[in-house]
Amino acid sequence: MKSSKLFLGAVVGLAAGAVLGILFAPQKGSKTRKKIAEKGNDYVEELSEKFNDMVSTLTQKMNTLQEEAAALVEKGKSAVTSKMNDVN
Repeated sequence: MKSSKLFLGAVVGLAAGAVLGILFAPQKGSKTRKKIAEKGNDYVEELSEKFNDMVSTLTQKMNTLQEEAAALVEKGKSAVTSKMNDVN
């Protein structure tokens, strides 16, 4: 079994345990629902931040690749122009 599957299973198990623990806690239903909603909002916020970080990183990498590609094209054009001048 790959370690990534094991890790994912552990995370899912922990999350399920936490939800079940909250659901079976000896508190009023309104308090339990409020806790679940707050945790859900926390998870959504955290995932949103991670997603935005990932998009930012990918955007930076894409810009770098575009710049490198443009430089490579310029270098190729320069080499072709140089060889054509040598032929003439």
